[in-house]
Amino acid sequence: MLEVIDKAPQRESGKPPLLFVHGAWHGAWCWDEYFLDFFAAKGYRSLALSLRGHGNSTAPKSMRLCSIADFVDDVDSVAKSLPEPPVVVGHSLGGFVVQKYLEAHDVPGAVLLASAPISGIAGFLLRRLKRHPWYTGTALAQTKSLRGVGGTPALARETFFSASTPEADVLRYTALLSEEYAWKIALDMLWQNLPKAERVTTPLLILGADDDMCFTQREVHDTAAAYGTQAEFFPGMSHDMMLDPGWNVVAERIHAWVEKGYHTS
Repeated sequence: MLEVIDKAPQRESGKPPLLFVHGAWHGAWCWDEYFLDFFAAKGYRSLALSLRGHGNSTAPKSMRLCSIADFVDDVDSVAKSLPEPPVVVGHSLGGFVVQKYLEAHDVPGAVLLASAPISGIAGFLLRRLKRHPWYTGTALAQTKSLRGVGGTPALARETFFSASTPEADVLRYTALLSEEYAWKIALDMLWQNLPKAERVTTPLLILGADDDMCFTQREVHDTAAAYGTQAEFFPGMSHDMMLDPGWNVVAERIHAWVEKGYHTS
């Protein structure tokens, strides 16, 4: 069963629902900190799911056998339960899942937030190996990766959080991070099942963080170019833009884009 956190607006607004998809090692909780209440207050029904094996969602089979297609099915199952197609927002791994979801599903708009790039995660893994060879090499060998990216508050801050994030928040968020076991998903994101931009017609807003330790600005720009748009970047922010002390600037940009009807400018 999938965990879905659902925040409704105070009154019916006629606006499309928003469906938020988290990244690796995270769960629906990362959207519930700020974003769900923010958008519900703006009149949007706001939902965040935990992909199978994350947060409080169960996995019907071993996570080592789980694929990106399974995560796409999770997003689809929640989207189909809604009265109308949602605007989908994906962060990191969730951004990759959203890209794959858009290949075969029509929604009014989508946002990629510090997303895994269309080219896959080879660059990310190489950078992690160079920075932390022992942690990352051991993680790859054991197909258990949390130790190499967020096994300690110091590593979690380096990977996910900006220097301005209070230490108390880093400690709290680190305790909520979960293990990733899915080697098949890693293979999908390396080369087996990369996104196919030519199949996507959905309007996209692509946002990146200047200080992202996971994905480079070049990777974000290349992803935007593949979808015929331009990326926008937020200074002083790291990978977890939705948990950054400046999260509201990101949320306001997404809100402005959705309110204007999915136009980039």
